[in-house]
Amino acid sequence: MSAAAVDLDAAADIASMDLFNPTEEHAMLRETVRSFSDSEIRPQALEYNRKEMFNRELFNKVGDLGLLGVTVDEEYGGSGMDAVAACIVHEEMSAADPAFTLSYLAHSMLFVNNLSQNGNHEQKLKYLPDACTGAKVCGMGMSEPGAGTDVLGMKTTATKSADGSTYTLNGNKMWITNGTLDGETTGDAYLIYARTGEKRSEVSMFLVDKNMPGFTLGQKIEDKLGMRASMTAEIVFDNVVVPAENLVGEEHGAALCMMRNLEIERIALAAMSLGIARRSVEVMNNYAAERQAFGESINSFGQMQRHIADSYAEYMAGRAYTYNVARHLDLASYGNGLDADGVKLFCAKMGKDVADRAIQVLGGNGYVGEYHVEQLWRDAKLLEIGGGTNEAHHKNMVRDLKRHHTTLK
Repeated sequence: MSAAAVDLDAAADIASMDLFNPTEEHAMLRETVRSFSDSEIRPQALEYNRKEMFNRELFNKVGDLGLLGVTVDEEYGGSGMDAVAACIVHEEMSAADPAFTLSYLAHSMLFVNNLSQNGNHEQKLKYLPDACTGAKVCGMGMSEPGAGTDVLGMKTTATKSADGSTYTLNGNKMWITNGTLDGETTGDAYLIYARTGEKRSEVSMFLVDKNMPGFTLGQKIEDKLGMRASMTAEIVFDNVVVPAENLVGEEHGAALCMMRNLEIERIALAAMSLGIARRSVEVMNNYAAERQAFGESINSFGQMQRHIADSYAEYMAGRAYTYNVARHLDLASYGNGLDADGVKLFCAKMGKDVADRAIQVLGGNGYVGEYHVEQLWRDAKLLEIGGGTNEAHHKNMVRDLKRHHTTLK
């Protein structure tokens, strides 16, 4: 066959199916989520970001599609899919509205997947079905006012009763996505990390329900740079008595749960950056084809070509890296931290850079809300901070690479 006879579209489809949609089920999932995102998520994005409000009605529709428990076994109301499926959902939804997707991630990955992988049968049976339908909106509490990257420096404590039947939680958690849904009360349930021993590593994880006495909403975090439709808050524990059956995993054993779930969290955050980048590339490419200056489309000018071409190449590089890591991730295990850090580090910066170029290509039009790229740019910055700062990823990756100082696989 001559080079001219090669069907490039068919070849691209095959390559795409192999990497980004490894099965027909994944391809169908992508088509479903993209269609839903275009018709339901994208139209509401600017309104809810300006209001700084969580769209509960839309969240329930996501539950109707079976996406809130995408990685959860069907026994507990989920879809029973893998990390690649989680990437697909986060990329497609983030291209429509990163802020709404962040609330989705806090619920579906930080609570639902976390409990699915680390909880016992009774806990999963009690909490996951309602979480998978959207009847309950949940989150996770790890960061504190004085403990972010230094997470094992947390001060929140859980003190076991003399008879071992309860734990009493005291402290507060900060920067909690879904910490409030309405600005008045907390969300419905949370997985909370708390200190249960003297050693730094002696941390445990607990299920805490909205109506437990002493569990209250602290400050609502307002006027954020981006991710404004994802509500963020402080949550407070003042002698909150939690039954021992709400201990998730082993006492003092939550560091393992934390590390396991951080891997899928970081891969999902990388996928969110992919969505931001893809939307930005689409907007700048279409705009540059239509916008006329000096008698021709601005995509004929080298300066604009560089912005568009570099952005597409970086997006595709990040996409290949992310989906390759996701394909090899075992949700029930851990040990892929090097590349979970790597994809988050690369894609977070890439997404912000691509959104920045989109603003530059659009000029004044990129600086206002109509084309959404200014929102994408503001939202992208959070992904260099949340789920691990760039600096934390550097530290983690060099630590892991020291083990491979002679050769890389």
